[in-house]
Amino acid sequence: MRLPFLFALALIGSASAGDEKTPLTYEAHVRPILKTHCFQCHGESADGKLKGKLDVRLRRLLVKGGKSGPAVVPGKRGESLLYQNLVKAEMPPEDVTKRPTKQEIEAIGRWIDQGAVTAREEPEAVPHGPTAEELTFWCFQPIRRPDPPKLEDDGRVRTPIDRFLLAAMKSKGLSFSPDADRIALLRRATFDLTGLPPKPDEVAAFLADESSDAYDRLVDRHLASPAYGERWGRHWLDVAGYADSEGYDERDAERKWAWRYRDYVIRSHNADKPFDRFIQEQLAGDELVEPPYANLKPAEIDTLVATGFLRMGPDGTGSPNAEQIVARNQVVGDTIKIVSTGLLGLTVGCAQCHNHRYDPIPQVDYYRMRAVFEPAYDGTDWRTPAQRLVSLTTDAERKKSAQIEAEAAGVDREREAKQAQFIAATVEKELLKVPDEYREALRWVHETPRTDRSPLQLALLKEHPSVNVTPGSLYLYDQKAADELKKIADRASQIRAKKPLEEFLHAMTEVPGKIPETRLFNRGDPNQPKDVVPPGTLQVLGNAPIAARDASIPTSGRRLAFARWLTDGKHPLTARVIVNRAWMHHFEQGIVRTPGDFGALGDRPSNPDLLDWLADEFTRGGWRLKPIHKLIMTSTAYRQASRRDPRGESADPENRLLWRMNVHRLEAESIRDSMLAVSGALNVKMFGPPVPVMADEVGQIVVGRENLDGEGKVQAPIPLNGDEFRRSLYVQVRRSRLLSMLECFDVPVMEPNCEARSFSTVAPQALLLMNNTFVLAQSEQFAKRVRREAGDDPMAQVTLAWKLAFARTPTTQEANGGAAFLAKMSADKKDAALTRFCQALLSSNEFLYVD
Repeated sequence: MRLPFLFALALIGSASAGDEKTPLTYEAHVRPILKTHCFQCHGESADGKLKGKLDVRLRRLLVKGGKSGPAVVPGKRGESLLYQNLVKAEMPPEDVTKRPTKQEIEAIGRWIDQGAVTAREEPEAVPHGPTAEELTFWCFQPIRRPDPPKLEDDGRVRTPIDRFLLAAMKSKGLSFSPDADRIALLRRATFDLTGLPPKPDEVAAFLADESSDAYDRLVDRHLASPAYGERWGRHWLDVAGYADSEGYDERDAERKWAWRYRDYVIRSHNADKPFDRFIQEQLAGDELVEPPYANLKPAEIDTLVATGFLRMGPDGTGSPNAEQIVARNQVVGDTIKIVSTGLLGLTVGCAQCHNHRYDPIPQVDYYRMRAVFEPAYDGTDWRTPAQRLVSLTTDAERKKSAQIEAEAAGVDREREAKQAQFIAATVEKELLKVPDEYREALRWVHETPRTDRSPLQLALLKEHPSVNVTPGSLYLYDQKAADELKKIADRASQIRAKKPLEEFLHAMTEVPGKIPETRLFNRGDPNQPKDVVPPGTLQVLGNAPIAARDASIPTSGRRLAFARWLTDGKHPLTARVIVNRAWMHHFEQGIVRTPGDFGALGDRPSNPDLLDWLADEFTRGGWRLKPIHKLIMTSTAYRQASRRDPRGESADPENRLLWRMNVHRLEAESIRDSMLAVSGALNVKMFGPPVPVMADEVGQIVVGRENLDGEGKVQAPIPLNGDEFRRSLYVQVRRSRLLSMLECFDVPVMEPNCEARSFSTVAPQALLLMNNTFVLAQSEQFAKRVRREAGDDPMAQVTLAWKLAFARTPTTQEANGGAAFLAKMSADKKDAALTRFCQALLSSNEFLYVD
């Protein structure tokens, strides 16, 4: 029995399997359950065998049954073995971690009772591609541009975004909250775009500007600020899994040149580089530059640096302890995870060992995607991280280095000649001190190369050790000669110091002309390669093949073709994923709350029309992100207050409809950076190698250059000349050594990347704010700044401190309370009291949270 095809499709989006009156079909309601829990044994087992000779991938195969007889008897759940085994929890096996829910089992029972209906006539053979129902899933549909809804009352509408949101709220009887006050809005916008608190002069200027476009111009100023690229570049670095170390094992080897990718990301965001170009450069920048990569121009360097995106996953293949086959496979797997969750919003990596249990991604699709990257990550001819570095030294610099080396070598020869003279003269002096009969023999021993000396000669030298004058012992005989030789050696070192410093790029490249075969691994095991798989895209997204190699370019061209497919403007996922991330960082939750998973296990969009409208607006606007920021930030939705309301809490407790603004805690980096900004210590220097981290005496990871004695004890700190006060973005990201302060406030470990940050509220955070040496030091600096700028008057000190920390003037009660606290301290304790007061401000919720 089957239902008309179009009727069955209509059920997918509107009908609920929980509704007893809903007509259920195998394709729409039963197959997804069986795919998740049963296919791996009854249809898609790695060895190709059917457990119990039962295949559950079609309705007729269920009716046919297996070794134990029919699995489904239409109309009779009580006689259907499938249902009975599920109810008794006999299937799936006990070792399966996730079992069908009661609701899923009941849905199968009702489907059987309704006659085990199919949506259409089943094919003769089991299909291996996505089903019609899977193809209708929301995220695989083309992006369309819906018209913003028309509203009877649009008085609060500022941008089309507001129309979409208000229309959704109407069904719940909700509307926007009142606008936030100007201070709250200023602080919100400043942190959102720069990650730093507003400065007092910025606050004063904004409050004094009564023009109608004052807020719009504020947004424009922050979008043009260099700090914008630092703030939003950090968001993208999470997606990429940026780290300054390889991870993998306890060695956690440093990546000396990864910082160039970080700087590329910052520059790209500040320049508002079109995101399609941004993606293409990161996936295939090396295929946009002519190899061999020598004598590179600045633009070519930037394009090559972009491919560091594909080098960000942990890479243990340079470790002597690594099991190479496993480590290499892991690098490729992590790279695919970063690409798929970051750009596709799909968990393609779940299909590495078997067909994806929830999304229509068969195992072969994972390897088709893998084939796109394997010309660069060739498992049969692997290059370690060190072997992948691209030198930036030009031919002119090499020529100059050779000339300098020739000059230094001449000085070396001069030194060697003098050294030989000094040693010979010293030996002659020492020979005068031994008996005459031994002098000639000892002279002969001295003139004989060390490796050629006979046992008799060695014995003779042992009897007269003073004659054994060497370059290392010359100073014991003739300090003046040794000093002269050192001066010559220093002169050679000074000459060599003039050589151009050789620098490198942490980049992804291919070996020209070498394209390995990609094979599907049985159960994902790289030791069990099976069939050859060609490069391609996901079947559910059109099964677009990757074009054969273009003979005019030396690389495979696969990654460039893949990148262009992602950014062709017709792709249903890429633009949605990017604008959803932008929305998430402005509102603390995305329209889809799982930014790395738009699939079946992910969140459904709270406002799919708005998501599509934004995605279309993004691509129509040339893939530029800054206009999207302004569109979002000038909306009423963004500008509303965060105050809770009982009616809204009841109708929409998770605030999915955005009837108020979400309060959110600052990210770890912004907390540290804000303390530096408020204390006046912040170093705004941009770019360059990372600020190092080290373990202090108690094992906390702090900013500093490692300085240990022979016993491994921490010695006096090495000056960093102000670099210790740079923004957290520039602090070294060691996977095994996260800065302790940032770690306490939920900075992510890149394993391999971060799809969305979590925010916790735990006791160690309060303890850190009370005792951490950085917090204490910045509290003291904050107090010194307040005393320097406000003088000795307690009321003036409290007022300034409040403005610096919270961007507002304290209330009368707040000011009086703070001033009274400071005034009652004796003269010799006033500095300590002001420091404690400043620390209290830095530890307060108003400092740590943005509303």
